[in-house]
Amino acid sequence: MMTAEQQLELIKRGTEEIIQEAELLAKLKEGRPLKIKAGFDPTAPDLHLGHTVLINKLKVFQDLGHEVFFLIGDFTGMIGDPTGKNVTRKPLTQEQVKENAKSYQEQVFKILDPQKTRVVFNSEWMGQKTAADMIQLAAQYTVTRMMERDDFSKRFANQQSIAIHEFLYPLIQGYDSVALEADVELGGTDQKFNLLMGRTLQSRYGQSAQICLTVPILEGLDGVQKMSKSLGNYIGVSDSAGEMYQKILSMPDSLIPRYFELLSFKSMSEVNQLLQDIATGRNPQEVKKILAEEIITRFHSSEAAANAHKAAGNSLAYGEIPEDAPDVTIKIEQDVIDLPISAVLNRAGLVKNAAGAKDVLSRGVVFVEGQQVASDYRLAVGQTKVIQAGKKAIAKVTLSY
Repeated sequence: MMTAEQQLELIKRGTEEIIQEAELLAKLKEGRPLKIKAGFDPTAPDLHLGHTVLINKLKVFQDLGHEVFFLIGDFTGMIGDPTGKNVTRKPLTQEQVKENAKSYQEQVFKILDPQKTRVVFNSEWMGQKTAADMIQLAAQYTVTRMMERDDFSKRFANQQSIAIHEFLYPLIQGYDSVALEADVELGGTDQKFNLLMGRTLQSRYGQSAQICLTVPILEGLDGVQKMSKSLGNYIGVSDSAGEMYQKILSMPDSLIPRYFELLSFKSMSEVNQLLQDIATGRNPQEVKKILAEEIITRFHSSEAAANAHKAAGNSLAYGEIPEDAPDVTIKIEQDVIDLPISAVLNRAGLVKNAAGAKDVLSRGVVFVEGQQVASDYRLAVGQTKVIQAGKKAIAKVTLSY
């Protein structure tokens, strides 16, 4: 069994800030399962790897034997998180919240153990609150302190509107920690204000103040801006195995240390060895493939990881058959029973012209169903074959009338 100090070292990996670290160590030394909370507003049902940085940290706590509360903010989702927004956010309907929440659970349980995860909705306690209760909650914090929040202060300075109900969002998120009696709350660095609100409110309600742990915002595939679907620099949790493989191998080499630290469950000693290998001459693409295999196995399967490189658009070894080669049908005249491979390559668009067909055949890089063929090979009418010309020109070709 790990000591409290060993647990803390594991928890600190990839962590931006712990408020306060000494308090967390003291709680770990109590030797009881801690209540670990992370809240998610189901505003967008499709997660990307940037979202999983936080979920990975929940798994670390879960694997250490602590109690993880995956809190879906169905009540706060109907307000809309003002974090980082320069305009009032449009609230979600109850139907949207329910549908998105269902999708969230399906995706996060590819990382967390569903048998050991407490999924809770903050409508369970907030839905029971009366108007008087809400007034009492609002009395726990001042407008002056609320305006210290960066997004509110900027909007106020720019004379942009701030709706009164937006002040309720951090108060309700903070009260969630009171309702759950959370020991630790996790969030991105942009959630620090909301996390500290929970710490403040717990003290006001006579509870031990929670530890606030923030994780970094993951850079996207461009290596500059944060991972975002709107920016197109993301790897989606629901992406196909082939898409994940392509995207991970296309990322800048500079992201390798960051992605391994925040997305991999390999030990830091293993990660440091891989980084050392690169420093001493190992091809970075080989190390990216190791990360791709781990990520794809997590969200798909080990079999999918082993075959992900076969997706269309990836660079295959000669003779490898891709998983998702495009279908091409060649229509021929009624009196023709077959076509020479050179004509098939040309008419299927696998080469630019007859000269291109002659070139790939002379180089011996034409394969049918993974087997190398020569210029005398013919495709018969009615046959469907996976044909490869070079490493990337691949199609499932059918000859028909």
